[in-house]
Amino acid sequence: MTVNNQFACYPSLRDRSVLITGGASGIGAAMVEEFALQGAKVSFLDVATEPAQDLIRSLEGRSAHEPLFVRCDITDICALKSAIRLVEDRLGTVRVLVNNAANDDRHDVNEVTPEYWDNRMNVNLRHHFFTIQALSPSMSSVGGGSVINMSSIAWMIPSTGLPAYVTAKAAIVGLTRAMAHELGSSNIRVNSVLPGAVLTERQRRLWWTPEYEAEIMERQALNASLLPSDVARMVLFLAADDSSAITNQSFIVDSGWV
Repeated sequence: MTVNNQFACYPSLRDRSVLITGGASGIGAAMVEEFALQGAKVSFLDVATEPAQDLIRSLEGRSAHEPLFVRCDITDICALKSAIRLVEDRLGTVRVLVNNAANDDRHDVNEVTPEYWDNRMNVNLRHHFFTIQALSPSMSSVGGGSVINMSSIAWMIPSTGLPAYVTAKAAIVGLTRAMAHELGSSNIRVNSVLPGAVLTERQRRLWWTPEYEAEIMERQALNASLLPSDVARMVLFLAADDSSAITNQSFIVDSGWV
């Protein structure tokens, strides 16, 4: 197993079962890699089969446990619950849940239909609650665990051109605070992470123009692009026992934009 000695190693994550939604690309893929390199038993859900398989191949010989990929449309709650059962049958009780799956497609406020709005809530928000609901009983039975919900600074800036996405990301912070108190007596910690403008392949392909990059650098305090691994390392800390007294909090990783 190869660990980057430049960054922290978390012994409490070794052999721990970790489930990440939307783990085949972008920030999710960085989290799969970082947890795998910590020696965790990582599972991840996604609809993108080819990138998921490429990710697993990239970790061959580098991690103690091969990540488990389960193809799943997280908007289908029955399929989501079936995938969770499969993961726990294969890797044991999930002790770390990262609700990461999302889609930030742009949309014009005047063109949003009720059907599109509901779809955006299903893609970006609803599954957060139902994964927690499905996993919290077993997590509680083994002494607790950590849930990390991925929000965004988009609702704090605020952003324009994607109002349904922004609404969902704001709601995730509210859900985090509610579930932290609902589950605290079971020693389940619930926190959220709010990334800024992260340079993923998707962002680079669709929106990362020289003009947009210049705007980002003007607004950030740090004059460097934010990478998926920067966000993943915050998630590692919140998953590990090092953060055992931290719950009900939101952590911004944005190079100082907000």
